This record gives sequence, structure tokens and C-alpha cells, in this order.
Amino acid sequence: MTDHQWSSRNKTDLIIEVWEKLDCESVGASEIEAIETVVREVYGENAADPPVVVARLLADEGAVLRHPEILELDVRRRLDSPYDAMFRNILRYSTFAEAERSLRDLENLRKKLAGNEDKHGLGLLRNLVSAARDETKAAAGDNRYSQRERRYYSEVADWFSIWLQSSEIFDSWVKVRKATPAFKDEFESDGD
Repeated sequence: MTDHQWSSRNKTDLIIEVWEKLDCESVGASEIEAIETVVREVYGENAADPPVVVARLLADEGAVLRHPEILELDVRRRLDSPYDAMFRNILRYSTFAEAERSLRDLENLRKKLAGNEDKHGLGLLRNLVSAARDETKAAAGDNRYSQRERRYYSEVADWFSIWLQSSEIFDSWVKVRKATPAFKDEFESDGD
């Protein structure tokens, strides 16, 4: 598959194109690894997304996932990473206070990585927050959650989006956001 000429113009399309070329009924560890190989060949060694991110994209395209294999591969990769300790349990958002504290901690880590000119670490950090944003956006639209929970997840997804757009202003922005009448009306009984 490595001698194949790929027609995709971006990484997302390439992932889908490789999956289609694999012509598999379901996606597990071996398929994710084959996709990662091609993505690295085309976009560079650090371009491959975490296995769960690739799996989520393929599931959105209709792939049937072999979840246990994918999660095992993802965990194995995280344990192999020198960044594992750095990122372990840093992102929590079951309450607004946890989300705010996590995003402050992430900003401190971002500054440290930027100071060390650690582009790979910065990319992993952005991927982590992007995945959390995507997860909370999905939860906000999931009718299995109560309306109150969906509003909460929608708000937290906005917080992640703001952080991703301009992490330097997040701390000031969130203070202003929490002081607005709209936020207070929506969430003041939540205790955060």
C-alpha cells in the first residue's frame, strides 16, 4: 500500500481514502496501524492522530469498529509515550470548576511546552483538547442526556473552543462569561 499514489488533499480525506482502499468490514488495531503508516509517509512522522481519533472519524463515515482492539491500541500508545505522565488526568470537566481548573493547568503546560519549543508535545496537547471539545459537542447533541446535561456539555464545548482559538485569553474570558446574566440564568443552580 505504500507505493500507492494517494489523491486526497488533506489528512482527514487521506484517512478515509486509505480505509476505503483497505476494503474491510470492520476497523480494529491492524487497520488503524495501516492508516497511521500511510499518514506518516505522506504528512510526516508526527502527523498520525491517536487511534481513538481516527476511529471516531471512520465511525462517522460508517465504519464498524472493533472497540476493544482500538482502545487497547490507544492505551498502549499512551503508555509508550514520554508525555503520558504529563497528560494523565490533566483534563477533567465533570463540573465547571473542574473544567476551568483543567484549562488553567493546560495553559501552564502549553507555556512550558512552548518555552521548550516542543512542537510534538504542543500538538498532542491540542489534540487532547480538540478531542475533549468533540466529545462534549457530541454529548451536547445526544438525546440520551437530559436537557440540563446537554446545555452543560454545550457550554463546556464552547470553553474548549475558546481555549483552542486563543488559550492566552481563556482565563479572562471565562471570568467574564461566568459573570454574564445569561450564564447565571442558565447555570446558577448548578453550584459552580
